[in-house]
Amino acid sequence: MRVDLNADVGESFGRYTLGLDQEVIPLISSANVACGFHAGDPLVMEKTVSLCGTVGTAVGAHPGFPDLQGFGRRNMNMNPKEVKAMLLYQIGALDAFLHEHGGRLQHVKPHGALYNMAAKEEELAKAICDAVQDYDKELIVLAQSSGKLYREAEKRGLAVSAEVFMDRAYEEDGSLVARSKEGAMITDEDLAIDRVLSMILEGKVRAVSGKEIPIKADSVCVHGDGEKALLFVKKLRAALEENGIAIQNLRAGRS
Repeated sequence: MRVDLNADVGESFGRYTLGLDQEVIPLISSANVACGFHAGDPLVMEKTVSLCGTVGTAVGAHPGFPDLQGFGRRNMNMNPKEVKAMLLYQIGALDAFLHEHGGRLQHVKPHGALYNMAAKEEELAKAICDAVQDYDKELIVLAQSSGKLYREAEKRGLAVSAEVFMDRAYEEDGSLVARSKEGAMITDEDLAIDRVLSMILEGKVRAVSGKEIPIKADSVCVHGDGEKALLFVKKLRAALEENGIAIQNLRAGRS
């Protein structure tokens, strides 16, 4: 059995430093690199791609809404044409740095509000899949298996991997509990690890209501910007190894 570990990285910009990229990137198998709209800038993108290449971590584009001040976590009303163009712009920008360093883009994972909205809005899911399909049909779409983006990518025959979150609570429909709600974040690392093992080994997780729901886990997102980020990742890696679960990036898992 195997699973991918991913984290959102490359979120620093200008004079501002966010996350623990230097420490986290060597511990994960896939990196979701911010593309300059919700976070990141050209120099940070280049530096992040270079680091990923050095340590052997696969690179994915992490496009978000053009909302630097809100960190891409605020909903925006954009039509499908705008969304597609916005994704092509960001994916292409990151891919240029991979081209420079002799790397290959592995996947696309929308960020924040764009990710959550695409899980529920069919037109948004279609626009994202249009962008991926037109840019590179070999790219893997990373999304929640319960959402519309996952189903749309699957319907089109695009490569798609199911993502779960180590430190987030779930609603009964499989969506993430909104960050504004109590209990949305799981801060106890032992509880978080137990939940991840249940998702991988048993295909289920306990929703915030207490009900057990089915869930598919090809990749586990471990946030790299929290106070306990490093502790979470290190403990999770140890737990996976103890349970005989290999850590591999998304493309390796398909070979």
